[in-house]
Amino acid sequence: MNSVAFELSSYTLKAFSGFSKARIRVKGEENIPKGSVIFCANHFTRIETIFLPYYIHALTHKKVWSLASKELFEVPLLEGLLNYFGAVSTGAPNRNDQILKTLIPGDAHWIIFPEGMMVKNKKLVKQNQFLLKDDTHDLLRPHTGAAVLGLTCAYFKQRLKRLDDRGGGPELDYLKARFGITDMDRAVTTSTHIVPVNITYYPARPRENVLSSVAGLLMKEPSERVMDELMTEGGFLFGGVDITIRFGPALDMRPHLNHFYIESMLAAKRRVRISRDPTARLIVRQAAQDIMEAYMGRVYAMTTVNYDHIMAGILKHLPYRPDGVEVYEFKCKLFYAVTELAKKRLCHLAGQFAYNQIHLLTDDRFKRISGFMDLAVQTGVIQIQESRLFKDHKRFTQVAHFHAVRLKNPILVMANEIEPLPRVEAFLKTVARKSFEDIRDAVRYKLKEKINSDFAQDYARFYDEEESKGKEVGRPLFLEQPSDKKEGEQTIGVLLIHGYMAAPMEMKQFAQFLHAQGFTVFVPRTRGHGTSPEDLARTTHEQWIESVEEGFAALDHTCSKTVIGGFSTGAGLALELATRVRDYAAAFAISPPMRLNDLGAFFVPAIHTWNSMIRKMNMSAMTKEFIVNSPENPHINYPRNPIAGVNQLEKLMDRLEPKLKTLKKPVLVALSRKDPVVSVKGAEKLFKLIGSERKEFYLFDYDRHGIINGKDVERVYQAVLNFIKGWVGQP
Repeated sequence: MNSVAFELSSYTLKAFSGFSKARIRVKGEENIPKGSVIFCANHFTRIETIFLPYYIHALTHKKVWSLASKELFEVPLLEGLLNYFGAVSTGAPNRNDQILKTLIPGDAHWIIFPEGMMVKNKKLVKQNQFLLKDDTHDLLRPHTGAAVLGLTCAYFKQRLKRLDDRGGGPELDYLKARFGITDMDRAVTTSTHIVPVNITYYPARPRENVLSSVAGLLMKEPSERVMDELMTEGGFLFGGVDITIRFGPALDMRPHLNHFYIESMLAAKRRVRISRDPTARLIVRQAAQDIMEAYMGRVYAMTTVNYDHIMAGILKHLPYRPDGVEVYEFKCKLFYAVTELAKKRLCHLAGQFAYNQIHLLTDDRFKRISGFMDLAVQTGVIQIQESRLFKDHKRFTQVAHFHAVRLKNPILVMANEIEPLPRVEAFLKTVARKSFEDIRDAVRYKLKEKINSDFAQDYARFYDEEESKGKEVGRPLFLEQPSDKKEGEQTIGVLLIHGYMAAPMEMKQFAQFLHAQGFTVFVPRTRGHGTSPEDLARTTHEQWIESVEEGFAALDHTCSKTVIGGFSTGAGLALELATRVRDYAAAFAISPPMRLNDLGAFFVPAIHTWNSMIRKMNMSAMTKEFIVNSPENPHINYPRNPIAGVNQLEKLMDRLEPKLKTLKKPVLVALSRKDPVVSVKGAEKLFKLIGSERKEFYLFDYDRHGIINGKDVERVYQAVLNFIKGWVGQP
């Protein structure tokens, strides 16, 4: 066991990590006990043999060796690399003695892959048992070697302690010499544990990379196996993949030695050989089988479920429909499954699930769905025709060759990985089989529930006795029409988005007017509003966008057509949303803030920079977090304006400006020529940038910013109503 090579390999990995784009996250390190530890991990790629020892060493500060398949050592280049990184061949002579000589004294930890091979297809479960298929199509059980070694190590620790307690003797001297024990206290006072480890990759998709490109240049016809491994493992290293290493609760080996026959061997003064005694071997073998089932179950129970798993699981269980499935129906099922799994906590979830998932229903801006769909189309699992999805059911039953499955059918590999999670599998099956109507209703209910819950939680958390208004000011407002509409009758919904430092109450009068005209109206609360200025100060414009998206989706699942509109900052949010979603009929923006007249805002960038600099100098007491606000509607608006909030408003408008040209549906822009806050020239610039040929611009003569409340608002309301009726229709 080359200690120098181990130390050098650590430096090599540190240097190599600078080239790799993989993001490795470690979870559950608190489950690693002291003493002698065997780590049992799932095995999907060769690179695990390299990076897993490095990360365990970083956590435990002990040398970490690993067992690797003997076939890897038959390749000269790999043999040198694996030896360099501290791997030992499964075919090495006296390998068990090598392991015990470092494990019993507590000099090193060991990693063993109990599957005994790379499970490329991730097909692990058959008839509720762990059964694996190798490239010969033979059914194999996972290996019990890790359990046997753990039990043997625990046995010898107990044997050494018993002999030492009796004053030593030749047998103790023999065992100390055999296992190289110099520190008896460390050897006999610590326990032996098996720690299950799960390694999950996302996105686990083969892709072209530097390694596969080089192979293509150097080899005339690389084999399927070579290309599979280079595109998969090279893609993981150089493609920006998330790798989650999760350690589970440790399995203590001592309780499994509680057998009268083993006890008699531990107590014997004479030399006994547990590995040569037939009865002892049978007892150990039976115990090892139970231990193997336990650590395999724990390894796969810790799979970090990600978007690809859920989409593959839903796709696998989608029922056959001759006319296919709407792509949006698939999105709804994904959204519902993700949010419900996060709520139910049936499994470990990828870190991205902690954030708002509304993007799955709107613009898929993180490419979670489109990347998966592209791969499914490329590999023949689905076809997409005019926004409808057609699944090839045979792709989930006909398995590709073992060494080609990751390239030829990665969707099946993703679906296979969650089979050992029966509750997750059953849940996804239920979701997949819901009708489109049922899943739309379920999503609408979930969105409305979340919107109301978010307000209640934020209000309770940020309530300020002096500055917070009543709950009725900030509560989201949903005005629905009676549900007894005739078949074929169109229902039109209007999304109304309030302004900066305001709340849904700001839009109530306008909402009631539109509702009286037959429209369903939803006024969502944008995060940070309707609570307190401190809440707004910590909120980003991305969170405002998500609030608006939730409102839009909830309304879109209620009505046959949806109009998007807003006032002031809400107008900017309405237009920004309209640049990203397709299923809306028209948009209107009242007093959109492309440029601010308020001179207080002129100094905001400088104040924001000053605050950032002062915080870095640990002088937070000198920061200026708020400026005084004198609102037109003090019963609604905040009395203090957070500097951070104005900065977020500017980011929102900077984000919106270059996208205005993409607007193609009817748009109305309206404001007052005497607006003290919003610049008319800025609004004119915004109007000219809008790409739609069907756009209208209105100027009113009010001497205030808030032209949707107060005197003579009917003219504004009527202008919007005429616009909607003209371009969308009458509900």
